[in-house]
Amino acid sequence: MQLKNISKIVIAFISILAVSCNADDVDNRPVLESVSAPEMTLPLTGKTFVLTENNANNEADLFKWTAAEYSHDVVVSYTLLIDAKDGDFTNAQTLASTSDISQASVSVKTLNQAAIELGAVPGTAKLFDVKVKCNVAGSTAMETEETITISITAYSGLLAYPFTDWYLVGDATVADWNNNNGNQPMFRSGSNAKLYKYTGYFKAGYFKVISTLGSWTPMYGMGDGGSLVYRATNADADPASFNIPTAGYYTFSMNLQTLTYTLVPYNASAATTYTTIGFIGSSRTGTDAGWGEDTDMVQSTFDPHIWTLTISLFDGKGKFRANNAWDVNWGGDTAFSGYTANGASGGDIPVSKSKYKVYFNDLDGSYLMLPNQQ
Repeated sequence: MQLKNISKIVIAFISILAVSCNADDVDNRPVLESVSAPEMTLPLTGKTFVLTENNANNEADLFKWTAAEYSHDVVVSYTLLIDAKDGDFTNAQTLASTSDISQASVSVKTLNQAAIELGAVPGTAKLFDVKVKCNVAGSTAMETEETITISITAYSGLLAYPFTDWYLVGDATVADWNNNNGNQPMFRSGSNAKLYKYTGYFKAGYFKVISTLGSWTPMYGMGDGGSLVYRATNADADPASFNIPTAGYYTFSMNLQTLTYTLVPYNASAATTYTTIGFIGSSRTGTDAGWGEDTDMVQSTFDPHIWTLTISLFDGKGKFRANNAWDVNWGGDTAFSGYTANGASGGDIPVSKSKYKVYFNDLDGSYLMLPNQQ
């Protein structure tokens, strides 16, 4: 019995020594201190950039800076930032990010889009400040004390978008009879630009479809035998409205090739109502790091299965997922839009650099991404 007690005491003493050693190790770890912040060296302040769309994929310039210095050898992450002249960099745009590399090649397209995001008027020179900040894990970020100032004449940077979008309007819809009140757009086929579909909640009442927010023309209304009636101008007769006899979920489809429509009830009783849906992908950051987390979308208060998001995206790919996890996710194989069997799929949606208004429907995976937002 005494031997057992002695053994326990020895073990306890050794444990105390081990803890003491670990504590000493923590106390004696070297403290990482910043020595000098990086400084921009190229381009020289005052440089002028006149950007053209023909050179979008070319290098605008090689931006260089001195390496940050710390009290110990560490891996330093750098972020190259641009803001409007005399801005406080609160809403700065990121031109590039590197790890332990004190230079970055910035393309014409990247520099142009950043300038547009920061208020540049295409064809007019505007001054911008550029600086670099650095960061080491576990330490406070350092930034250059001084910026360089450059002049950028941007081009429009608008994506080619040869499509017509159609919006619901009427007392059966979220917008009521207001033609510019957050009207719900229909989702366009990714394989046939003449096909449109919307599955969602309607109140009992009536609706029509318009293509120009704030205007009652062009418009489509209801004709006989499942036909569409087109109203081109205000001088044309006002077509009849589509009728929703009972509030609930419906699928409304339009075929502008055959000028026909269908309106049928949709059973949403078994559909999951998600608390969070986000957009994720390399297009969020321009790198594969964008797959690490998503940007949450805004859930409609009119229909909990409809989600929206306004976001600036880069060249890359993306998709939608629920609850910040991969258990439930939706994708597509066509840019800008798609719905089931017409672009929506399990793949990654191709995205080109622009600012988008994004619409997503979790009932059927439909998506619509409208570029060239201001």
